[in-house]
Amino acid sequence: MVAIMTHMHTASGHPAPPARRPVRQLLAASVGNAVEWYDWYAYTFLATYIADQVFPKGADNSLVPLLSTFAVFAVGFFMRPVGGLLMGAIADRRGRRAALTATILLMGGSSLLVGLTPTYAAAGLLAPIVLVLARLLQGLSVGGEFAASTTFLVESAGPGRRGLFSSFQYVSTTAGQLLASGIAALLVDTLSEKAMNGWGWRVPFVLGAVLSLVGFWIRQGAQETRSEEQRQAPRPGLFEALRRHPRESLRIAGITAGGTIAYYTWTSYLPTYAELNAGVEKSQALLAGTLSLAFFALLQPLGGLLSDRFGRRPLLLFFGVGFALLCVPLLHALRDSFAVLLLVSCAGMVLLTGFTSISAAVNAEVFPPRVRAAGIGFPYSLTVALFGGTAPYVGTLFKETGHSGLFPWYVAVLCLASSVVYLRLPETAHTELRR
Repeated sequence: MVAIMTHMHTASGHPAPPARRPVRQLLAASVGNAVEWYDWYAYTFLATYIADQVFPKGADNSLVPLLSTFAVFAVGFFMRPVGGLLMGAIADRRGRRAALTATILLMGGSSLLVGLTPTYAAAGLLAPIVLVLARLLQGLSVGGEFAASTTFLVESAGPGRRGLFSSFQYVSTTAGQLLASGIAALLVDTLSEKAMNGWGWRVPFVLGAVLSLVGFWIRQGAQETRSEEQRQAPRPGLFEALRRHPRESLRIAGITAGGTIAYYTWTSYLPTYAELNAGVEKSQALLAGTLSLAFFALLQPLGGLLSDRFGRRPLLLFFGVGFALLCVPLLHALRDSFAVLLLVSCAGMVLLTGFTSISAAVNAEVFPPRVRAAGIGFPYSLTVALFGGTAPYVGTLFKETGHSGLFPWYVAVLCLASSVVYLRLPETAHTELRR
């Protein structure tokens, strides 16, 4: 941490006060980000219970309710580009902290709405309508969160530390996921099936609303990273990043496509995939997911430090080529075994770290500071919506249509496509961040 403080600078270019500022900045971004993603992922881990309660039941053993639940999951993702654009514009025009404050409050309200969603038996079609509304609001918040927190984290770092600071984006994201997975596993193991279907699945969402208030309080102490020069400059237009930097926007999409499909497959959908395709028990699948997520979080700072020393491109290629070659054999190796599922999960996490630990730094290094948050937010969130948000739905749809073996190939092809983009990226690890 001493090294971090030594290299820390203010957004205006003057040395930052050495006492506590880096720690405070990391905490402000990380705690709020963890709360945001806890709320987002609680929905995924409890998808089967939501399907039973909120959507009408089809024929016996039908996957239609689960497909409907994952379709709503995907709908939330398609609000993320809107959130990335709007909240990114707020971050570029009003400051990073203003955007971060708005996103955490919005997420808390939408999480509470999920927790209070009525059942289909009690309210009919109103139940899925309320759920869709809640997920739209969550999508708006999460899209804005990534745009603002990515910019905030990387701008808080000093020379030679952007990769390390970047890694905390997914340390905190994984912490939120880990908390959601752990609470879901605890509830499944301790409550009866009747209690889980009745009220147990609502508990994590109500808790998420409470945690969002904690995140809001912590973020009040954050220091703004937008430079004085940027504050005095004319405010950028809503679509200025897209209009003036189309090539950079396409580059963000290419960087993200493979990473997002691999990320959501391994960190969110894998427990459900193992249940549907390998017969793994629900409680064991959630436990394996929880353990592998803890392992994943520990890897992130190591990936960030390696990128600061050896560059971003080697890590990105390690991820992209590795996943293209190994995704299919790893997913095909799954069977009704906790040990095998845990091994497959952890192997994927090692490869995935090559992308997740540095994606915030890579994205921030693409755009100039004037439109950095909005420039990152829209193309990134749109790509995530197209490929990451639809991963559970596409995987379940392949299973429903009798072609479950095609899903691993789908992931591998996207990772290979992103690897081509990584090969053409300029190396920016050892250059100054434009401010």
